Amino acid sequence: MFELNLDINDFLDTYWQKKPTVIKQGFVDFEDPIMPDEMAGLAMEEELESRLIYQEDGEWQALSGPFTSFERLENDGATLLVQAVDHWHPDAQELIRPFRFLPNWRIDDLMISYSTPKGGVGPHIDNYDVFIIQGLGKRHWRVGDKGALPEFAAHDALKHCESFDAIIDVELEPGDILYIPAGYPHEGYSIETSLNYSIGFRAPDQNDLLSSFTDYCIDTNPAPERYADKEMLLREKPGQIETPELNELHRIMLANCATPEMLMPWFGRMISEAKHDLDIAEPEQPHTAQSILEQLEEGAQFVRLGGLHAVYFEQAPELLFINGEQFNCEGFTELGHHLCDQDEVGGELYDLLIENKNALILFTDLVNQGYWYAA
Repeated sequence: MFELNLDINDFLDTYWQKKPTVIKQGFVDFEDPIMPDEMAGLAMEEELESRLIYQEDGEWQALSGPFTSFERLENDGATLLVQAVDHWHPDAQELIRPFRFLPNWRIDDLMISYSTPKGGVGPHIDNYDVFIIQGLGKRHWRVGDKGALPEFAAHDALKHCESFDAIIDVELEPGDILYIPAGYPHEGYSIETSLNYSIGFRAPDQNDLLSSFTDYCIDTNPAPERYADKEMLLREKPGQIETPELNELHRIMLANCATPEMLMPWFGRMISEAKHDLDIAEPEQPHTAQSILEQLEEGAQFVRLGGLHAVYFEQAPELLFINGEQFNCEGFTELGHHLCDQDEVGGELYDLLIENKNALILFTDLVNQGYWYAA
């Protein structure tokens, strides 16, 4: 549906996490996958995270959804933001696909913004990489150089940065794409009523990783190793923690993550778990293994649910992680790799599922959980 007009290798070598750039007509003849009234409908749902941002008497204001009224959008200077639209809108989900030249585990979600003229969210710095696609209308963007700019709360729900000199100053038209790496200040304001599509990329920091790993250890390690003295001698300096003691504490702290492979069960679960609600709809009548085979034989394509993360590790290709769960594909790793690497699967699975009962059982279970559905 969307074909990216981009030299991918040149982009990765020159720009990815190095510097921002404008990709003029990154999508030629771009057509919006969603209309403003559909966005408003999504912003009325409790399951979706939405915000309405505007200025009143020179002060920034931010309201959180779900919304029942959109009167603010009748005036200039207002912006409606809806997160994780790819989880709920199949046509919008298609906009993610052209960016899968980057690892799936890094892709976060698709946020869409609808702005009236002069609408924006103010100057700010994101801690993740983002592609911003211009849809309906035009928008004026400024991007500054990376540096330590003071940040402050313009509102409880809005963090802004100080003003900056622009290294990119551009008007985006439908189909243009602005790529901004983490840490670069930027601001955009609508020239006319506009739609923008932002595809963000996960970049967990040390604290995120340590907090998650600690929770995992607490949940999965019922008998943790406890510190014990190796040898105790008369202590002439009782206030001193000696080097061997600190070394032993360090060893205990690292015992559960001594090798990269030991991190896989935790990280696979953590990174595949959805940050936002998924539009899971289990079939009214569970599929049987035979019905799955019949549908594949008839040419059905099974599509991965929007926003669902499925990953595997190079070091352990038999382990499959889907939405925070671990599955074992030993003896049929090809199935797991198809499910993780492709947005949809079909006839290429037929022979594998016929030949391997366990593969058929697993795929049938995943379809019945609503993770894949026949299109």
